[in-house]
Amino acid sequence: MTISPASLSQRIADGIVDLIRADGLAPGDAIASSRELARRFEVTTPTVREALRRLEATDVIRFRHGSGTYVGDGMRRRLMANPHVGTTDLASVLELVEARRTLEPPIAAAAALHRTDNHLAALERASENALRPQRADERPDEHFHIALAAATGNPLLRETVEALLQVRRVDQIAIRHGYDDRERDHREHVEILEALRDADPVAAADLTRSHLDSIHAALAARADEATS
Repeated sequence: MTISPASLSQRIADGIVDLIRADGLAPGDAIASSRELARRFEVTTPTVREALRRLEATDVIRFRHGSGTYVGDGMRRRLMANPHVGTTDLASVLELVEARRTLEPPIAAAAALHRTDNHLAALERASENALRPQRADERPDEHFHIALAAATGNPLLRETVEALLQVRRVDQIAIRHGYDDRERDHREHVEILEALRDADPVAAADLTRSHLDSIHAALAARADEATS
């Protein structure tokens, strides 16, 4: 029986996932090169690259230009993105912001009560992402709002926010392109971080809600300008 290229690359992708698990690799850890994997699976390098592209689509692996291939956060995610979703529209983007306005303020409040010094350090690092312009569809290694959910100490809350942003990845990228006041975005993230430092759940929730309200208003205003 002939194995189609698609089914072969999927089988190799499954084998790479098995290798990652067997080696105990975690997100951020490097994996073997395409050539090494091709030798291991006794296939061509292009077949391995196609398998890796399949895994990249669901963030199981990430390519870093000039550095190599690394395990992505999707390796531990149980709710996965649809890699075939293409363009988005304003209604879909605003839907994501509205969902986040419901979920994230109480998460921020819980984070203010349960954060550790390590959580605060991760949030401080992630807050710097706001100062970097969004380039194409790149994703930060540490996302501020995922780090905020992690600071609750509840892995399921972290996974929920992480999965939401990954499942609606195209919409989240559109938000970053649309809400492009980098200084304001950074300032609002720092204010949320300071509320967590102060262990103030009310301020943390209010500031998170205000931040998401600002994003919603900015995106809606851009849409109005485009149609006027």
